[in-house]
Amino acid sequence: MASITLKELVEAGVHFGHRKSRRNPKMDPYIFARQGPIYLIDLRETMRGLLRAGRFLKHVVGDNNSLVLFVGTKRQAKEIITRAAQRCGMPYVAERWLGGTLTNFETIRSRMRRLEELEDLINSDRINTYSKKMIAAINREYRKMYRNLHGIRTLNRLPGAVFVVDPVREHNAVAEARKLQIPVVALIDTDGDPDLVDLPIPGNDDSMRSIEVIVNYIADCIQEAREASQPAEGEQPLETVQSAAGGQTSAAGSGGSGSSGDSSR
Repeated sequence: MASITLKELVEAGVHFGHRKSRRNPKMDPYIFARQGPIYLIDLRETMRGLLRAGRFLKHVVGDNNSLVLFVGTKRQAKEIITRAAQRCGMPYVAERWLGGTLTNFETIRSRMRRLEELEDLINSDRINTYSKKMIAAINREYRKMYRNLHGIRTLNRLPGAVFVVDPVREHNAVAEARKLQIPVVALIDTDGDPDLVDLPIPGNDDSMRSIEVIVNYIADCIQEAREASQPAEGEQPLETVQSAAGGQTSAAGSGGSGSSGDSSR
């Protein structure tokens, strides 16, 4: 079961915010104190944010069978976001947010089809029919598209929620999600605007250790919800059982009808 403790948050340095000069006044309710020029985040608020986010994302994934899009393109977050999203089977953006990823979804899907075409071409003998210059150009295009699109290959529909590390940096992703009324869950530091996200998790979004402990907890919650919503091995999905039961009931009803007809004669 997904769990996290205050001790883990302290050891990861989740409570260290930004300097006074970068403080957003809207984050004051989440600030505990100031240590020199650095603001300290109230870890009780962090814990509340984590628990609320965990419950919400479990509902999104388990009850609604929706996707959660992980977004974190800053250097400290890239690898952590990639590993966590892959572990819980969710799409992610860890390189660069492509404008229109959500608001122009069909165009992004068409680019995905182009990526698949390039893969088929590169892995087939047809590539050898092109000139060396053309092969080099195809490989360059493929590498660029793979880097930007590989993480969202499983994004075959709009996500039910977006999880963001540092909404200040990922403002384009947050803006697109808000435009489409997709809930945003975010690890947000003292320089952010909590009004722009639906479920803020106040915490250090610059330290790799801090990002890792928060992102891993979110991934654990999602993975737990996915496992709980999947039928056990050898067990039929509920809809299959209901369908079969409905068929049997229908057959029984037919038999009953015929029997009733015989008795009336």
